[in-house]
Amino acid sequence: MSLVVQKYGGSSVADAESIRRVARRIAATRAAGHDVAVVVSAMGDTTDELLDLSREITDSPSQRELDQLLTSGEQISIALLAMALHEMDVAATSFTGRQAGLRTTDAFGSARITEIDASRLRTSLDAGQVAIVAGFQGWTADEHTTTLGRGGSDTTAVAVAAALEADVCEIYSDVDGMFTADPRIVPTAHRIGWMGYADATELAAHGAKILHLRAVEFAQRHDVPLHVRSSFTDQPGTWVSASRDQVPADHLDPQEDPVEEPLIQGVAHTHDQAMLTVVNVPDKPGRAASILAAISEVVSVIDVLGQTHTARENGLCDFSFSLPADDAQRAREALEAQQDALEFAHVAVDENVGKVSVSGHGVRSHAEVPAMLLKALADAGITVNMFTTSEARISVVVADDQVEDAARAIHTAFGLDSDQTAVVHAGTGR
Repeated sequence: MSLVVQKYGGSSVADAESIRRVARRIAATRAAGHDVAVVVSAMGDTTDELLDLSREITDSPSQRELDQLLTSGEQISIALLAMALHEMDVAATSFTGRQAGLRTTDAFGSARITEIDASRLRTSLDAGQVAIVAGFQGWTADEHTTTLGRGGSDTTAVAVAAALEADVCEIYSDVDGMFTADPRIVPTAHRIGWMGYADATELAAHGAKILHLRAVEFAQRHDVPLHVRSSFTDQPGTWVSASRDQVPADHLDPQEDPVEEPLIQGVAHTHDQAMLTVVNVPDKPGRAASILAAISEVVSVIDVLGQTHTARENGLCDFSFSLPADDAQRAREALEAQQDALEFAHVAVDENVGKVSVSGHGVRSHAEVPAMLLKALADAGITVNMFTTSEARISVVVADDQVEDAARAIHTAFGLDSDQTAVVHAGTGR
């Protein structure tokens, strides 16, 4: 008998009928002879609705109290799912993050899991029950409730799977696995049967929404095979693991394993970007490092970097980089606080940009890959603001209203289009 951890996102438990559908899938997994632990997100848009409600009370809620509020969404889901399973004569017990033993840091709103005492979950499973865990939440050493931030439910599921030494962690959403692009934007995207942790990390880090970066990193660190599937169909989905040997043969596409040709795994995009430019910076060794150090405490990710010599005769340059839009104002303020020391003229912020990335193997070592990408964008009339490349990825920053056109153009240029239209069953993908 194997142990399966299943995670269901908000779209999968959006209403009573959806919860019953999930319960039937869990019951079928049990009937097939597996032990099952389940991690559940809040129903549908519950988290957003709770945030809106808090804003009706105050513009600046305490982050501790906000975490107390937001964790109620998952607690509703786990209780309703347990009730649905009881109606099917399946024994089940629901657990909050604290009851499940998820200890975290004390960073309210973006806590990190530090340890899991899975003894209560193991006791529940040993008693023949389905253990249902609230995603997205934990508790601190001081017994405060915390939320895990973006990707928190995915990360909870992988952490539970690692603690229980599960055979697989199944991530369910409204899409039939991971695709070569977001099928909502690129209907001709096709499903990827298997990808390694490194490729999944690249896609997740640069805009793919189905699987969160933190969850992939946790899975790789603890060697937890992931199976990304739709809760609305029985399609085979996508496996993410250390080796293709861990995947059932009928889930694989033999064309996904070329020997020497550069393999483009997929195209990811994100709208939530800003481009920050530090204008007229002295072109001196170490100045770029000083700029990045100045913002390192307030910025979560710095990605595409660029430097232009607009006034070389004066020894000046402009230094630009992309970052999450939510971090742009904090980065600007941090730089302006050190303007005299860094000796720049001013900071310009463009929040009307997005990022499109391609990931795969042999990207930088095959010159035709960046050439094809840039030609595809030029043919589509899309201007590239910044560009970066590595062995596994190329990213471009473009105008925000051209992001989706850019994703489609690149997807077609690399021959990733399928002759079948991908199916999306709901609206959130989580």
